[in-house]
Amino acid sequence: MSSELYSIVSSMRHPKILVVGDIILDRHVIGNIERVSPESPAQVLDMESEALSPGGAASVSANVSALGGKALLVGVVGKDDSAVYMKTLLKKWGIGAEGLVTDSSRPTTVKTRFIAMRQQMLRVDRESREVVSDKTADSILSKIKKLIKDCDGVIVSDYGKGVLSPRLLKKIFSVCRQAGKKVIVDPKGRDYSRYSGAEIITPNKKEAEAASGVEITNEASLLEAANNLFNVAKVKNVLITRGAEGMSLFGRKGKRVHIPAEALEVFDVSGAGDTVIASLAVFVFAGCSLEDSARIANAAAAIEVAHVGAYAVTREELLARLRPDGASEGKIMSATKAALCSKKLKMQNRKVIFTNGCFDLLHAGHVKLLQKAKTFGHVLIVGINTDSSIRRLKGAKRPVLGEEDRSHIIAALDSVDGVVLFDEDTPLKLIGKVKPDVLVKGGDYAPSSVVGRDVVEKQGGRVEIIPLVDGKSTSGLIEKILEKYGD
Repeated sequence: MSSELYSIVSSMRHPKILVVGDIILDRHVIGNIERVSPESPAQVLDMESEALSPGGAASVSANVSALGGKALLVGVVGKDDSAVYMKTLLKKWGIGAEGLVTDSSRPTTVKTRFIAMRQQMLRVDRESREVVSDKTADSILSKIKKLIKDCDGVIVSDYGKGVLSPRLLKKIFSVCRQAGKKVIVDPKGRDYSRYSGAEIITPNKKEAEAASGVEITNEASLLEAANNLFNVAKVKNVLITRGAEGMSLFGRKGKRVHIPAEALEVFDVSGAGDTVIASLAVFVFAGCSLEDSARIANAAAAIEVAHVGAYAVTREELLARLRPDGASEGKIMSATKAALCSKKLKMQNRKVIFTNGCFDLLHAGHVKLLQKAKTFGHVLIVGINTDSSIRRLKGAKRPVLGEEDRSHIIAALDSVDGVVLFDEDTPLKLIGKVKPDVLVKGGDYAPSSVVGRDVVEKQGGRVEIIPLVDGKSTSGLIEKILEKYGD
């Protein structure tokens, strides 16, 4: 099955999708907690960094963009600094702001999450959940009518912030029906009759229980809940996401497909729903079957929940996961591709780490260095000297293992996200392309002597030195082999 899905993703066309819904600015405050306040029994967060990212319907749009689609966003923002930040983020993602409606009577919705040790400690929301005025609703509808004609389909992302009132939703579905566009809905609340006319709704298990009035405890209650949703919502398909239990797809004619969960590590489920609906829509509107699209969305969700905060999964990451010959193959990339991936990751406020080496005869020292390097950020890219580069540096008898073998071995490590071969004596040229946030070197170097330091620090990054593990080296390993087997 993975080979079929890989083929679909690798050959997909790039649909244009209109995303309508609640626009949210996500703010993440990240730090460490090592003490309790003397003023009250409250933990003290020592702030290390702060990041802004698109949330709600804006997050869905970013996910569409990351997967190769073109997103057009329609929603409401306030007349405030948060709206300015949002427009800047949308521009970075290639999402036009022409669909945004400014309403000075309400603030731009902002969710601030405080995070320590990769755990969300507190969330503070600044928002209005009042239904938007008729004037604002009419402006939203006008934007939709203007943009919908050039789109392949529509996503409705409802976060219950007052934008998608029953009155406006009814008009939106009417416009979509007249334009011949299918609508996929991420629903909210208990009354799903407001989504009548949708092609698909994608509630999670908790939402499905609330809207159907059925507690989902087994397959029978799951089917009962789905049937209730069909009766209320009058939609063609229901996709219920069930966390660790995977997702279940139901059609009106009784067709059922259960898709097991794929996630190996779950750090944060926030944003998983955005990833599911965006990836589902991208492939459905690209002409793929609903079942194949749901399976691809399931794989995308497995990637998303392994990250802290909402994370827009890229097409490259999806291909790497679905690649039939293993994910490690997909980690091996050209310098140009590594630079592009780094750029996309930085747009998502993800820290890119870079280190390099020959990695000829992998040993425990290498593994520990790479594991430690990964802790300095989110994505680790490793530069590896080519065979000709090593021969120039270490002599004609090296390397022991060829560059292809060394690349595959390093790519197979869980701590490594990307591997790039470089033919120069130093990785300076490669560092200039990748532009990492953190440059890691193993050994007893002074930071000032590390190749590429100037490039990284000039853009606000830093250098980290990791001491080598005593007694662990490729030269020492070769000597031991010769001592034992040299005769």
